[in-house]
Amino acid sequence: MSENDNLQNADGKINTNPTETPQTPEDSKVSETPTAKQQDSVEETIETASDANLKQEDSSIETETTSEEKKEEKATEESTNVVETASETTAETPEKIDAHVEEIEEANAEDAEDETNAERHEVESKDYHAMSMEQLVIEFESLVKDRKIQTIKSQVDEIKSEFNSKFEALIDEKKEEFLAEGGNEIDFYYASPTKKRFNEVFKTYRNNLNAYYKDLESNLKQNLENRLAIIEEIKGLINVEENINTTYKHFKDLQEQWRNAGPIPRDRYNNAWNSYHHHVEVFYDFLHLNRDLRDMDFKHNLDQKTKIIERAEELAKDDNINRSFRELQVLHKLWKEELGPVAREHREEIWERFSNATKTIHDKRQAYYADLDKAYEANLVKKEEIIAQIDEIAQNQANSHQEWQKRIKAIEALRQDFFNAGKVPIKVNDATWTKFKTAVRTFNRSKNAFYKSLKKDQYDNLHKKQELIKIAEDNKDNEDFNATTPLMKKIQSDWKKIGHVPRKDSDKIWKQFKKACNHYFDRMHAERNAASEEETAAFEEKSTLLETVKTIELTGKPKDDIETIKTQISAWKAIGHVPNNKRFIEGKFNKVIDGLFSKLDMDKAKLEMIKFENKLETLSKPNDTRLLDNEQNYIRKKISEIKGDINQLENNMQFFSNVDESNPLVKDVIKNIKKHKDALQTWENKLRKVKSMY
Repeated sequence: MSENDNLQNADGKINTNPTETPQTPEDSKVSETPTAKQQDSVEETIETASDANLKQEDSSIETETTSEEKKEEKATEESTNVVETASETTAETPEKIDAHVEEIEEANAEDAEDETNAERHEVESKDYHAMSMEQLVIEFESLVKDRKIQTIKSQVDEIKSEFNSKFEALIDEKKEEFLAEGGNEIDFYYASPTKKRFNEVFKTYRNNLNAYYKDLESNLKQNLENRLAIIEEIKGLINVEENINTTYKHFKDLQEQWRNAGPIPRDRYNNAWNSYHHHVEVFYDFLHLNRDLRDMDFKHNLDQKTKIIERAEELAKDDNINRSFRELQVLHKLWKEELGPVAREHREEIWERFSNATKTIHDKRQAYYADLDKAYEANLVKKEEIIAQIDEIAQNQANSHQEWQKRIKAIEALRQDFFNAGKVPIKVNDATWTKFKTAVRTFNRSKNAFYKSLKKDQYDNLHKKQELIKIAEDNKDNEDFNATTPLMKKIQSDWKKIGHVPRKDSDKIWKQFKKACNHYFDRMHAERNAASEEETAAFEEKSTLLETVKTIELTGKPKDDIETIKTQISAWKAIGHVPNNKRFIEGKFNKVIDGLFSKLDMDKAKLEMIKFENKLETLSKPNDTRLLDNEQNYIRKKISEIKGDINQLENNMQFFSNVDESNPLVKDVIKNIKKHKDALQTWENKLRKVKSMY
């Protein structure tokens, strides 16, 4: 295949610095099919040259004379014959282009509209499949903010596809939960702040891209008109009757105008360059009248093209496939756009050599993507295994809240493993995603069915507790303490046995029940304490002891100091109860005791339990468990809160699955988890201690 077939030119400047960003075959494919108007223009040129050639065959060539006029006339006729022959030869050349060259041509045509468009190869394509929706939005915002809008199309398309897939799965899950709770499908609505944020970024991207192409379109059309006009001028040079040196200078000026004419539409790029190179070669054949000028250009072009070939052959040995391909694109662009033709006897030889080097790189690149496909096949196997595990979990039914929570955590871990497994072959991507969603949806339906049944039991429990609240409120002002007190204690005991109610009602009904019970027992104790002279005396005695305790100085020996503190606590308890309206003194005493404990040099957890035991002794009263009940409920609430915090922190750690544990942020999260677990152990010890007081 000849050099003219593939229309390669350059100016010899082969110092390049291509990016190494991987580029897939899909990235480089663009349409370069010539329009009907372009095709007609090329065919018209060929037909005109061919007709002239046929006419030339019927004419005779005059004998050369010594007259300068005869020489010029004969030279003109011969040059016309050369031009026509070249045109006819071009018309007969097959239009087939080698696949390895076509790939380069398409990539360069894609960059033809805007030289900065080549920067798209520098934009990193990340593993968007493994990112959450929030992470995808952040990445999208970063691309729109920091990169040229025309260079991020492939990344935006992938981000959009991944975000929509994940959002669709989320909608399916929320809808299943809504229906499981008894909702009507027509009433379902889910608003996502993340989706709103994504839509805003995409709108900005789309508007910026439209504005870019609107500005670009007018410039491309004008540049194309200018280039076509230059081609017409070059075509006309062989018919100009002027000194050949003047014509050659004009030709060089037109070549310089061509180099500076600017980008043109990508679908006209290759045809415009085809026409330009054809007429440049015709002009050089015309220059046989002045061989010095022509041969000087031919030699320069041959030298520079040889350098390009040598560099291409070096690249063919490079193991960095994507870097080689990017630099090869630059070499083809130089060959095509900057250099003119070489002598006819070298054209076939140097093009074949350049084409062979190109084919070597092309074949290595295809092998690279074949290996990549194998990796995608391995990822597919992993994802199929994960889907099978999800199916297995979904098929095994659980019968308790605890079991379901374990399964939910297992499914969440498998979901993350699925996203981290990497890409699969594009031909099975949709089918694999559908299988994954189906498996997760099956699990969610079973889970929702269980919790729907559980909620029914909780609503039954709610009704039972509401009945106890009514009893408490009906009796809270009863004056018959002997008859009412056993009843109030019984409904408190019944309350504990009933079980859970819906979370949204839990705090509300507990406060209502607690208020009614406290109202009754406060009245009862106020009645009993009203005339207690003994308790009044106890208050005075405790006031004196309190002042004494405030003056205690510890020795610094933990064992002795603890004994001292316990002695004071025992003395305090021995005094007895104070009037109900004087119980504030208990708090003052506990505060002073806590201050003494805090000065002890001993294990904090052990110290905390000693202080807590002291507190329980204060709360414990015969025939009245209200204070202990309140403390127990408070401890249970704290345990629940800490467990929730631990779960949240452990879930957050999943985002750092690929980050080294020496990372400061990861170390901080691990430290925080340990702190919460230590606190959880202390609160659980307190709960056991409270239970032992009943």
